[in-house]
Amino acid sequence: MSPINNITASANGTATPAADSNSASGHTAFKVDSPYVRYADGAIESDYMYDTTIVARSAETGVLSAKPTKVHYQFKTKTNVGRVGLMLVGWGGNNGSTVTASILANKKSISWETRKGTQEPNYFGSVMMASTVKLGVDENLRDVYVPFNEIVPMAHPNDVVIGGWDINSMNIGDAMRRAQVLPVDLQRRVYDELKELKPLPSVYYPDFIAANQEERADNILGGSKQEQLDHLRKDIREFKQVNQLDRVIVMWTANTERYADILTGINDTADSLLQAIASGHAEISPSTLFAVASILEGAPFVNGSPQNTLVPGVIELAERERAFVGGDDFKSGQTKIKSVLAEFLVNAGIKPLAITSYNHLGNNDGRNLSAPAQFRSKEISKSSVVDDMVGSNGILYKKGEHPDHTIVIKYVPSVGDSKRALDEYVSEIFMGGLNTISIYNTCEDSLLASPLIIDLFMVTELMTRVAYRVKSDADAVEAEWQPFHSVLSILSYMLKAPVVPPNTPVVNALAKQRMAMENIMRAFVGLPPNNEMLLEHKAFH
Repeated sequence: MSPINNITASANGTATPAADSNSASGHTAFKVDSPYVRYADGAIESDYMYDTTIVARSAETGVLSAKPTKVHYQFKTKTNVGRVGLMLVGWGGNNGSTVTASILANKKSISWETRKGTQEPNYFGSVMMASTVKLGVDENLRDVYVPFNEIVPMAHPNDVVIGGWDINSMNIGDAMRRAQVLPVDLQRRVYDELKELKPLPSVYYPDFIAANQEERADNILGGSKQEQLDHLRKDIREFKQVNQLDRVIVMWTANTERYADILTGINDTADSLLQAIASGHAEISPSTLFAVASILEGAPFVNGSPQNTLVPGVIELAERERAFVGGDDFKSGQTKIKSVLAEFLVNAGIKPLAITSYNHLGNNDGRNLSAPAQFRSKEISKSSVVDDMVGSNGILYKKGEHPDHTIVIKYVPSVGDSKRALDEYVSEIFMGGLNTISIYNTCEDSLLASPLIIDLFMVTELMTRVAYRVKSDADAVEAEWQPFHSVLSILSYMLKAPVVPPNTPVVNALAKQRMAMENIMRAFVGLPPNNEMLLEHKAFH
């Protein structure tokens, strides 16, 4: 690949990166030496025995019977990543402008001066770009690690083509300055190129976001909801065509909306949803309209805010069109810590009685969340994060029992993007004793959320190139390859309120989410799941 020279803007305001000599898309750093793995015809194919345990309870005795079970999967992963685009809804917001500027800085190796000296760009905070996974052990039984993004061929953020929509017409350079997230010297170095990028008109329904956002809404689509849907579909098609893309991923990074009511005959099925859009029903939200447009254009859609964008009709439509969706709500700071700490306490046999979370922040997201309906959406996404841990332990929690869980968010303009999060965990310990853990967390909100956008983009793009089938010796004809389920639960690590396929349990525990993501990718290349048994060290030689 040639070195980076520039970033250009196309006619519709999209940022088109040049190829980067440091990007690693389309290859892995190792090959698997196994008769069950094949590298051919631009794909990696693997045979994988999935071990699970099926548990049944005797109706007569109540005794549990655990039966180890194997399922033979075959996976095929295309290795040619191609040219990929990312369209952000809310491109001119804090997250959209920050991630665009940061990718440009990484792509062009733009450093900047701080009071501590020269700072080089990086992708810290991205689990795909800045963390490693254990590949195995060497001949001396020492662990060998590789970057997470090298397990399977993945798109590199330096190669992404970025575009999007916003209800505000401000160019991305000025939007970056307005956000006041990145250091001033870095803003100065990337501004000239970002000011040429302008968001496409977006969808604005005042009933769904806070009234205090109305003054920003000067770049909006007119017409009926059906006409707006058709326009969004056209935007996606033109973005793909103009930039000569192989695929496009759409991501909601805009303001939190209020929850939409689930109404029979309106948004409960795919057909009723499409009909409700055609008739202009008031309960169709902007984010749901973007989701439908993406699905109908075959572009994966990820919801990065807490509202219930993916109503039942959206899920059914995605399944019918075999399109991918994921959500909800970027899991950046406080909730990520909560999922770790709650898992630790419950797994240690300690019983959390009360979890109280207080936040104050001063960015536009905080301003929008000062409205009760929008705060309620955020409260719901944050409150369910401990449910699976509580449900896993019938010793600590009797049926119907749950910790008190209180969440407060306040808008304090002076703190800007530097959010303050205060948490108190009160737990019952041995013999009725109490333990209290208090955490004070200052986190630059958009600098935590922007790497999640990158991770969600990379993993979602990967899943568009993966197919599987279940193999059985009893089958006379091999099954056809098929994509994973339309709801991408593999994205759960990056999302506060993971949306999962129907009749699938929600997992919020962070370690389980990361382990699932890592081991699924290992399965794509025919490697067994990682575990920490360390029998090679503990068993007799």
